[in-house]
Amino acid sequence: MKTKIFLAMIFAFTLPIISYSQITKAEIVATGLTCSMCSNAINKQLKVMPQVDNVATNLDTNTFTVILKKDSEITPQQLKQCVEKAGFFVGSMIITMTLDNPKLDSQASLNQGESTYVFLDSEAKKITEEVKAKVLDEGFVTKKEYKKLLKSFSQYNTYAAGNKDTYHLQLI
Repeated sequence: MKTKIFLAMIFAFTLPIISYSQITKAEIVATGLTCSMCSNAINKQLKVMPQVDNVATNLDTNTFTVILKKDSEITPQQLKQCVEKAGFFVGSMIITMTLDNPKLDSQASLNQGESTYVFLDSEAKKITEEVKAKVLDEGFVTKKEYKKLLKSFSQYNTYAAGNKDTYHLQLI
């Protein structure tokens, strides 16, 4: 009996921490833009999304700040697909999320629908109700940066797997 209780406790502590989260803002740096018409194409694609409330564009840095509607569910992959649909690529994506369970450790996992968010190498920064983090997966950073990250985070099985529904984040 004691063995069963002990095993149940070990199993419970090794499960990822589950919490509800919502992306409220995304800062997307697009690559491949050559003129203001390029940025206009991305801007239009993002504004068409029903979850998007507002898009602000900085032409000097090719950054699109996307403000999302309250209680909307969207994934970084959906935002990335919008940029790619306009004919460009994501060079960097920083998301701001609100969490209902901010008492998570630095390597916690969060589930939102079919997506999982895994915090990597966050140097034990406190996770609060509002989290700002950079998406580190392939397609969300430059190819050169991804190759470096792949070596750095090789100890995380989920990072090397490249699952499209699992997002690896680094707190900012």
